[in-house]
Amino acid sequence: MDFVNDPTVESAKALLGKKLVVRHEGIVLSGWIVETEAYLGPEDMAAHTYNMRRTPRVESMYKEGGTIYVYMIHGHYNMNIVAQKAGIPQGILIRAIEPDEGAEIMEARRGALGIEATNGPGKLCKALGVDKTNDGFQLGEGTISLAGEGSKIPAAIEASPRIGIPNKGEWTDALLRFFVKGNPYVSKMRKRDMKEDSWLLQDRS
Repeated sequence: MDFVNDPTVESAKALLGKKLVVRHEGIVLSGWIVETEAYLGPEDMAAHTYNMRRTPRVESMYKEGGTIYVYMIHGHYNMNIVAQKAGIPQGILIRAIEPDEGAEIMEARRGALGIEATNGPGKLCKALGVDKTNDGFQLGEGTISLAGEGSKIPAAIEASPRIGIPNKGEWTDALLRFFVKGNPYVSKMRKRDMKEDSWLLQDRS
């Protein structure tokens, strides 16, 4: 994927089905991304970098696309991928994954089974062991990477307003959340909307 030249919204969609991998101290954990949110930087009132806000907390957002930006909110870490050239602070929040390797470790870390282990941005970070030590590294440079193969193709992608964005004018309702339609690991997915066949194909290089 090209996190420097491609539009952030398109990258947010393209991440769906990609396999996120965390390797640390001999443990490999992975899962397919099923939900993302795009944050469009200076003009986006919901973004940490709205109006080019620049503090030590958000410094990683100003680095080259493909950089990992981790922050804490309400006691939970959230993970983003910077999605433009250095100095253009746009990014993509990884909201949920469908576990692959190490699912039992993720469940143990979370103290939760099945979809509850990784169906939210704070949940997946705890399950994968992602914290502020991962902030500022490029994908593939530290412990976090995107696998070069083994991705999946969503049968359908849906868009909706982002979650937890009140009182931000047009940005509250902007359709900048993308998810694999029917996938049970998507956060806040209603049981009646879940599907067993949310993937079109199992694997692609």
